[in-house]
Amino acid sequence: MHLGWNEIYFLLQGLKWTVLLAIISFIGGGAFGLLVAMVRTSDSKPLRMMTAAYIGVFQGTPLLMQLFVIYYGFALFNFNVDAWAAVAAAFSLHASAFLGDIWRGSIEALPKGQREAASALGLHYVSRMKDVILPQALRISLPATIGFLVQLIKGTSLAAIVGFIELTRAGQIVANQTYQPILVYAVIGAIYFVLCWPLSLYGSSLENKFAAAR
Repeated sequence: MHLGWNEIYFLLQGLKWTVLLAIISFIGGGAFGLLVAMVRTSDSKPLRMMTAAYIGVFQGTPLLMQLFVIYYGFALFNFNVDAWAAVAAAFSLHASAFLGDIWRGSIEALPKGQREAASALGLHYVSRMKDVILPQALRISLPATIGFLVQLIKGTSLAAIVGFIELTRAGQIVANQTYQPILVYAVIGAIYFVLCWPLSLYGSSLENKFAAAR
Protein backbone atom coordinates (compact mmCIF):
# COMPACT_ATOMS: atom_id res chain seq x y z
CA MET A 1 0.00 0.00 0.00
CA HIS A 2 1.36 3.42 -0.99
CA LEU A 3 0.98 6.88 0.46
CA GLY A 4 -1.96 8.16 -1.59
CA TRP A 5 -4.50 10.95 -1.43
CA ASN A 6 -6.62 9.15 1.15
CA GLU A 7 -3.64 8.88 3.49
CA ILE A 8 -2.68 12.52 2.87
CA TYR A 9 -6.25 13.56 3.65
CA PHE A 10 -6.13 11.58 6.90
CA LEU A 11 -2.89 13.35 7.86
CA LEU A 12 -4.50 16.71 7.10
CA GLN A 13 -7.40 15.79 9.38
CA GLY A 14 -4.84 15.11 12.11
CA LEU A 15 -3.23 18.46 11.33
CA LYS A 16 -6.59 20.16 11.82
CA TRP A 17 -6.85 18.77 15.35
CA THR A 18 -3.24 19.68 16.09
CA VAL A 19 -3.83 23.31 15.12
CA LEU A 20 -7.17 23.45 16.95
CA LEU A 21 -5.66 21.95 20.11
CA ALA A 22 -2.76 24.42 20.00
CA ILE A 23 -5.12 27.40 19.54
CA ILE A 24 -7.49 26.35 22.34
CA SER A 25 -4.60 25.57 24.70
CA PHE A 26 -2.88 28.88 23.91
CA ILE A 27 -6.05 30.93 24.41
CA GLY A 28 -7.15 29.07 27.53
CA GLY A 29 -3.64 29.00 28.94
CA GLY A 30 -3.16 32.65 28.08
CA ALA A 31 -6.32 33.74 29.89
CA PHE A 32 -5.44 31.82 33.04
CA GLY A 33 -1.74 32.62 32.64
CA LEU A 34 -2.50 36.34 32.70
CA LEU A 35 -4.31 35.86 36.00
CA VAL A 36 -1.35 33.85 37.32
CA ALA A 37 1.06 36.62 36.29
CA MET A 38 -1.01 39.32 37.96
CA VAL A 39 -1.35 37.34 41.19
CA ARG A 40 2.34 36.44 41.07
CA THR A 41 3.22 40.16 41.03
CA SER A 42 0.61 41.24 43.56
CA ASP A 43 1.29 42.55 47.07
CA SER A 44 -0.17 39.44 48.76
CA LYS A 45 2.62 37.10 49.86
CA PRO A 46 0.33 34.04 50.38
CA LEU A 47 -1.10 34.42 46.87
CA ARG A 48 2.39 34.86 45.41
CA MET A 49 3.51 31.68 47.14
CA MET A 50 0.48 29.76 45.87
CA THR A 51 1.05 30.79 42.27
CA ALA A 52 4.79 30.11 42.59
CA ALA A 53 3.93 26.56 43.71
CA TYR A 54 1.48 26.20 40.82
CA ILE A 55 4.12 27.29 38.32
CA GLY A 56 6.70 25.04 39.94
CA VAL A 57 4.48 21.95 39.66
CA PHE A 58 3.74 22.40 35.96
CA GLN A 59 7.23 23.50 35.00
CA GLY A 60 8.92 20.85 37.13
CA THR A 61 6.98 17.81 35.89
CA PRO A 62 6.86 16.27 32.39
CA LEU A 63 3.92 17.21 30.20
CA LEU A 64 3.38 13.52 29.49
CA MET A 65 2.83 12.88 33.20
CA GLN A 66 0.39 15.80 33.41
CA LEU A 67 -1.61 14.31 30.54
CA PHE A 68 -1.77 10.93 32.28
CA VAL A 69 -2.77 12.42 35.64
CA ILE A 70 -5.56 14.57 34.20
CA TYR A 71 -6.88 11.96 31.76
CA TYR A 72 -6.87 9.02 34.19
CA GLY A 73 -7.35 11.10 37.34
CA PHE A 74 -10.92 11.99 36.42
CA ALA A 75 -11.70 8.28 36.02
CA LEU A 76 -10.72 7.67 39.65
CA PHE A 77 -13.58 9.96 40.70
CA ASN A 78 -16.03 8.28 38.29
CA PHE A 79 -15.99 11.15 35.80
CA ASN A 80 -16.11 10.04 32.18
CA VAL A 81 -14.04 12.57 30.25
CA ASP A 82 -13.25 12.07 26.59
CA ALA A 83 -9.73 12.43 25.28
CA TRP A 84 -10.40 15.82 23.67
CA ALA A 85 -11.57 17.51 26.90
CA ALA A 86 -8.79 15.96 29.00
CA VAL A 87 -6.06 16.89 26.52
CA ALA A 88 -7.35 20.45 26.11
CA ALA A 89 -7.47 20.90 29.89
CA ALA A 90 -3.97 19.46 30.38
CA PHE A 91 -2.40 21.62 27.69
CA SER A 92 -4.23 24.74 28.88
CA LEU A 93 -2.99 24.27 32.45
CA HIS A 94 0.51 23.55 31.18
CA ALA A 95 0.45 26.68 29.01
CA SER A 96 -0.93 28.85 31.81
CA ALA A 97 2.05 28.05 34.05
CA PHE A 98 4.65 28.87 31.40
CA LEU A 99 2.88 31.94 30.00
CA GLY A 100 2.17 33.19 33.52
CA ASP A 101 5.86 32.96 34.34
CA ILE A 102 6.89 34.63 31.08
CA TRP A 103 4.50 37.51 31.65
CA ARG A 104 5.45 37.75 35.33
CA GLY A 105 9.05 38.29 34.27
CA SER A 106 8.00 40.95 31.77
CA ILE A 107 5.96 42.79 34.39
CA GLU A 108 8.86 42.76 36.83
CA ALA A 109 11.24 43.89 34.07
CA LEU A 110 9.47 47.25 33.77
CA PRO A 111 11.09 50.16 35.61
CA LYS A 112 9.59 50.75 39.05
CA GLY A 113 8.96 54.33 38.03
CA GLN A 114 6.09 53.14 35.83
CA ARG A 115 4.16 51.81 38.82
CA GLU A 116 5.09 54.77 40.98
CA ALA A 117 3.90 57.22 38.35
CA ALA A 118 0.62 55.33 37.93
CA SER A 119 0.11 55.29 41.69
CA ALA A 120 0.88 58.99 41.90
CA LEU A 121 -1.87 59.64 39.38
CA GLY A 122 -4.30 57.88 41.72
CA LEU A 123 -4.98 54.91 39.46
CA HIS A 124 -6.38 51.87 41.26
CA TYR A 125 -4.80 48.42 40.81
CA VAL A 126 -6.97 47.22 37.90
CA SER A 127 -6.59 50.46 35.95
CA ARG A 128 -2.87 50.59 36.73
CA MET A 129 -2.33 47.10 35.36
CA LYS A 130 -4.73 47.41 32.39
CA ASP A 131 -3.70 50.85 31.15
CA VAL A 132 -0.05 51.18 32.17
CA ILE A 133 1.74 47.96 33.12
CA LEU A 134 0.28 45.15 30.99
CA PRO A 135 0.46 46.86 27.55
CA GLN A 136 4.18 47.43 28.03
CA ALA A 137 4.86 44.05 29.65
CA LEU A 138 3.02 42.06 26.99
CA ARG A 139 4.93 43.88 24.26
CA ILE A 140 8.23 42.96 25.91
CA SER A 141 7.13 39.34 26.28
CA LEU A 142 6.05 38.84 22.65
CA PRO A 143 9.22 37.04 21.43
CA ALA A 144 9.19 34.63 24.38
CA THR A 145 5.43 34.12 24.04
CA ILE A 146 5.76 33.22 20.36
CA GLY A 147 8.65 30.90 21.21
CA PHE A 148 6.45 29.09 23.71
CA LEU A 149 3.66 28.81 21.12
CA VAL A 150 6.10 26.98 18.84
CA GLN A 151 6.95 24.58 21.67
CA LEU A 152 3.23 24.11 22.38
CA ILE A 153 2.50 23.17 18.76
CA LYS A 154 5.24 20.56 18.80
CA GLY A 155 4.18 19.37 22.24
CA THR A 156 0.70 18.48 20.99
CA SER A 157 2.26 15.30 19.59
CA LEU A 158 2.20 13.90 23.16
CA ALA A 159 -1.60 13.89 23.07
CA ALA A 160 -1.40 10.68 21.04
CA ILE A 161 -0.50 8.81 24.23
CA VAL A 162 -4.11 9.02 25.49
CA GLY A 163 -5.68 8.17 22.15
CA PHE A 164 -6.17 11.68 20.77
CA ILE A 165 -5.71 11.53 17.00
CA GLU A 166 -3.67 14.58 16.09
CA LEU A 167 -0.99 14.84 13.39
CA THR A 168 1.57 12.51 14.96
CA ARG A 169 -0.98 9.85 15.90
CA ALA A 170 -2.48 10.06 12.40
CA GLY A 171 1.04 9.54 11.05
CA GLN A 172 1.49 6.43 13.20
CA ILE A 173 -1.73 4.97 11.84
CA VAL A 174 -0.79 5.75 8.22
CA ALA A 175 2.73 4.39 8.70
CA ASN A 176 1.30 1.10 10.03
CA GLN A 177 -1.02 0.85 7.05
CA THR A 178 1.46 1.74 4.31
CA TYR A 179 4.63 0.20 5.77
CA GLN A 180 6.44 3.39 4.74
CA PRO A 181 7.36 4.97 8.10
CA ILE A 182 10.32 6.98 6.80
CA LEU A 183 8.24 8.65 4.08
CA VAL A 184 5.27 9.24 6.38
CA TYR A 185 7.33 10.76 9.18
CA ALA A 186 9.26 12.86 6.69
CA VAL A 187 5.92 14.33 5.55
CA ILE A 188 4.87 14.91 9.17
CA GLY A 189 8.19 16.60 9.94
CA ALA A 190 7.77 18.85 6.92
CA ILE A 191 4.27 19.83 8.08
CA TYR A 192 5.52 20.72 11.58
CA PHE A 193 8.36 22.69 9.99
CA VAL A 194 5.94 24.69 7.83
CA LEU A 195 3.85 25.43 10.92
CA CYS A 196 6.65 26.37 13.29
CA TRP A 197 9.41 27.92 11.21
CA PRO A 198 7.50 31.11 10.22
CA LEU A 199 6.53 31.63 13.87
CA SER A 200 10.16 31.20 14.95
CA LEU A 201 11.29 33.71 12.34
CA TYR A 202 8.63 36.17 13.46
CA GLY A 203 9.66 35.80 17.10
CA SER A 204 13.33 36.36 16.19
CA SER A 205 12.48 39.44 14.12
CA LEU A 206 10.49 40.91 17.02
CA GLU A 207 13.35 40.23 19.42
CA ASN A 208 15.83 41.98 17.11
CA LYS A 209 13.42 44.87 16.59
CA PHE A 210 12.91 45.43 20.31
CA ALA A 211 16.65 45.11 20.96
CA ALA A 212 17.37 47.75 18.33
CA ALA A 213 14.70 50.03 19.82
CA ARG A 214 16.27 49.75 23.26
